Amino acid sequence: MRYNKVEICGVNTSTLKVLSDEEKRTLLLKVKDGDKKARNELIDGNLRLVLSIIQRFTGRKENLDDLFQVGCIGLIKAIDNFNVDLNVKFSTYAVPMIIGEIRRFLRDNNSIRVSRSVRDLAYRALQVKEELTRDTFSEPSIEEIANRLGEKKEDVICALEAITEPISLYEPVFNDSGDSLYIMDQISDSSSSDELWVEDIALKEAMKKLNERERKIIDMRFYLGKTQSEIAKEIGISQAQVSRLEKTALERIKKQI
Repeated sequence: MRYNKVEICGVNTSTLKVLSDEEKRTLLLKVKDGDKKARNELIDGNLRLVLSIIQRFTGRKENLDDLFQVGCIGLIKAIDNFNVDLNVKFSTYAVPMIIGEIRRFLRDNNSIRVSRSVRDLAYRALQVKEELTRDTFSEPSIEEIANRLGEKKEDVICALEAITEPISLYEPVFNDSGDSLYIMDQISDSSSSDELWVEDIALKEAMKKLNERERKIIDMRFYLGKTQSEIAKEIGISQAQVSRLEKTALERIKKQI
């Protein structure tokens, strides 16, 4: 399904109706009283919300028809479980419900195998999360979810991480005029940064300026991890001489760098 295709699941997205907050509330009150016509009208009036949410997941190369249908399931759940007695906008409650349904769908289609017990714990945790979110209209902490389940916090965290879909390092996160920025471009390696690379070159050049004995002492002291006493015995001079030569060599290196 193309990103810019107007029709998704047989629905012409350009003609989708948008309801006002007042219209939504009126329909929600009718839904609470069992009005099925109002329920269908409320679903149709929020399809554009589902459409806007699935755009977040287009980078995963999933079929938009599938994502739209799954998002609609989340929308229906939000409508059926929304508490009209609380002073909260419907979209505030519906958005995380729709996103949660889509993420669950993506996790179920994950190619990585996870043990049944871990997967079951993860799904129970997600169910409890939805229940707590519905009851409090706020996202619960992992600790709250673990307490409700009677499980260890660490086990819940591991289970939820186990069913999270891996992301490719080559997945684009930004695109500007054809120049894409990928996830791998955002990953830094503190052990081999450009600054350290330059410093390493400067250090090697400074080491070349030392005489043979100074270079040998620095090499044994800082690269081989030997003590001044061990170096003194090996090259046949006193520890005091090793200390003095080491100090002089380090000062010369600092000046060079």
